[in-house]
Amino acid sequence: MAEESHPSKKRRLENGYTSTPETSSDELAANSEVERMRQSWDGEIPNSYRSSAGYKRNNSVSRSRSASGSPDELAENASSYWRRRRSGINSMASSRGSSPQESDRGDESEDATLEGEDRERSVKLPSSPTPTPLPPSPPPKPERLYYREKYVLKGHQLGVSSVKFSPDGSMIASCSADATIKIWDTASGRLIHTFEGHLAGISTISWSPDGALIASGSDDKSIRLWHVPTGKPHPNPFLGHHNYIYCIAFSPKGNMLVSGSYDEAVYLWDVRSARVMRSLPAHSDPVAGVDVVRDGTLIVSCASDGLIRIWDTATGQCLRTLVHEDNPPVSAVKFSPNGKYVLAWTHDDCVRLWDYVEGRCIKTYQGHKNKKYSLSGAFGVYGAPGGEVVAFAASGSEDGAVLCWDVVNKKVLQKLEGHSDVVLGVDTHHSGKRRLIASCGLDRTIRVWEEEEPLLGSKDQNKAVGELPECEPPEDEARVKGEAGLDMDVDGDTAMR
Repeated sequence: MAEESHPSKKRRLENGYTSTPETSSDELAANSEVERMRQSWDGEIPNSYRSSAGYKRNNSVSRSRSASGSPDELAENASSYWRRRRSGINSMASSRGSSPQESDRGDESEDATLEGEDRERSVKLPSSPTPTPLPPSPPPKPERLYYREKYVLKGHQLGVSSVKFSPDGSMIASCSADATIKIWDTASGRLIHTFEGHLAGISTISWSPDGALIASGSDDKSIRLWHVPTGKPHPNPFLGHHNYIYCIAFSPKGNMLVSGSYDEAVYLWDVRSARVMRSLPAHSDPVAGVDVVRDGTLIVSCASDGLIRIWDTATGQCLRTLVHEDNPPVSAVKFSPNGKYVLAWTHDDCVRLWDYVEGRCIKTYQGHKNKKYSLSGAFGVYGAPGGEVVAFAASGSEDGAVLCWDVVNKKVLQKLEGHSDVVLGVDTHHSGKRRLIASCGLDRTIRVWEEEEPLLGSKDQNKAVGELPECEPPEDEARVKGEAGLDMDVDGDTAMR
């Protein structure tokens, strides 16, 4: 075996035990410059100083430093050293009237200073930094939610198809198959307004981003706007769909409204003029859900044909079609708060989270019942104060419950029970420490749930203690009617489908 390849020899060579480092041309130039300066210096040093202890002592220091340093360090240290020494001798030569003894003492003092600097440099150890105290660890993520019923809102005469918090959370809007829209005060549960004007059941409502308007879609094939502060309806209904209107959503700027209908089309409306800006031949079955991404550039729609489609708002082009291999009917869709995912409700007891860019389903949430009705839900957040904020998904269920799942691990965080019939709609709101859930269903009620601190030793945190307040509108409550408003008994079956 060749000597160069022997492992132990190779390690010795690498560690510098037997080989001398190769000298580059730059290092040779540096060493020759040092030697030249040393020779020139020797010619200028008096004989009396050469024999002095300071000179010998300094030379020994230089040699010891040279022996221990690398060629690069030697060239650099020696060059700076001789530069200091030459500047010192020049300053001595320029001073007049000084005696040779004084010059010798001056050189000795300078040598002593340099030697002291070298000694201090060789002995001085790096100071250890003051340890920085570690920040307190954040509280752990809760393993479940702790929502309890705050109150029950009553007043609708038929099933409640949708419930929505206002953008600031101060009000709750609900719509029903009884063709009315009711606005409630979130803090007290008091009924503020009742809007009437549709001729048939109302399936969907949506708040404008500023909270000033409510849009409603009805089985009478029209969309109406309502001015919440004054309680007045928009003078002109939005007309254009040829069948029941089942879903609507405002754009983030509030200047556009998107609607889906049983006529299988998706319409984009100009809010100010109440005119259709664009019509999308979206699906081959009734459109069940629409939503707009947070920056307004994309629209998502779904239908009973099992397809979920992503649309470009500006061009109306279909950018992506999502379909599960089982192809179950899709009843509702919702963009995630960050706009990267779509949550979809399907008639196979599943809620699925889609990465629409990659076109694949990444999470499936199960535990609720959904075979017949068009259910919907929302995203929410949870987490201990000062800790990590985590997302959850909430949904109604045909068994009368509201289920909340952790978005990441798919764990059921809480099952809220209180409704006596199918829960059709769920919405969430969070502002600061206040976190709420609202649910509605075929039992004609709206239930508001509030998060609270966990109670030690309690096994069922979602059970309220004692009787819950039931908020019903007073008999003299103002009723706001649209131009075509009529007091009539409405069947409104399609508002529940």
